[in-house]
Amino acid sequence: MTAAEPLTADWRDLLALTKPRVMTLVVFTGLCGLIVAPVRLPLVLAFTAVLCIALGAGAAAALNQWYEADLDALMKRTAGRPLPGKRMDKQAALHFGVGLGAFSVLLMGLATNVLAAGILAVSILFYVLIYTVWLKRRTAQNIVIGGAAGAFPPLIGWAAATGDVTLLPILLFAIIFLWTPPHFWALSLFIKSDYAAAGVPMLPVVSGFTSTRRHIALYTIPMIAAAMAPWVLRLTGLVYGMAAILLNLVFAAMALRVLRNRTRDTAAMQPEKQLFAYSIVYLFALFGALVADRLMPIGM
Repeated sequence: MTAAEPLTADWRDLLALTKPRVMTLVVFTGLCGLIVAPVRLPLVLAFTAVLCIALGAGAAAALNQWYEADLDALMKRTAGRPLPGKRMDKQAALHFGVGLGAFSVLLMGLATNVLAAGILAVSILFYVLIYTVWLKRRTAQNIVIGGAAGAFPPLIGWAAATGDVTLLPILLFAIIFLWTPPHFWALSLFIKSDYAAAGVPMLPVVSGFTSTRRHIALYTIPMIAAAMAPWVLRLTGLVYGMAAILLNLVFAAMALRVLRNRTRDTAAMQPEKQLFAYSIVYLFALFGALVADRLMPIGM
């Protein structure tokens, strides 16, 4: 292919732009927010609301990759994405992301309500403008503040069903917001060289391994508090409470193992790799327990 020939992306490249693996967790937490809400939407509208959350997340991911194509080209784990892999034109990615985002917000507003559509729009703009454009290349606290972008789905799901936002969805937002730093810092510890090569000031690059491990342990404490709050405040029942206790005990134990680890050899960072993997299971299981609690309550 010569430089003059247009790039021709196929459907797999468009799908890759939406980061489908990340979208899975986003859609799941949004669905959970919809299910635990006290109002039941008709099935078609509920499906549409979840679809809009997925499309909005995909749009934000596409715009993230459009803006960060230069960074992605410098990191091993992202170099094969459609833009750094030279399978797609940047303009096409921009148009795809903007169009998908606008469509998701418009459809959400028509299918459910203005509040849900507004929160969806804010989530997209927050991820693109606040996290991607403003924070990621400027501060090691990028993932702390930027973590809010991934915390919106339960709020959106709840608002789509009820037209309002109450304490429980705010707590669900807080859980994901506080979960994001230890989740991503665990990852950043064993791919530090990637971030360093791209010049991204992730915490291990700026402050080193010891400080990052300490931050993981410290942020685990408020995350656990937020995860326990729905049960402590009697917003959920025993099913959620018992699951939260067990899941948090395991998370705390794994975070402690990371804190005690002293290796600088990324190939030997098993505690960090295990915490990263478990953190994904943790969030799925915690929100799954929330749904189970709502569908088969056993009492407070």
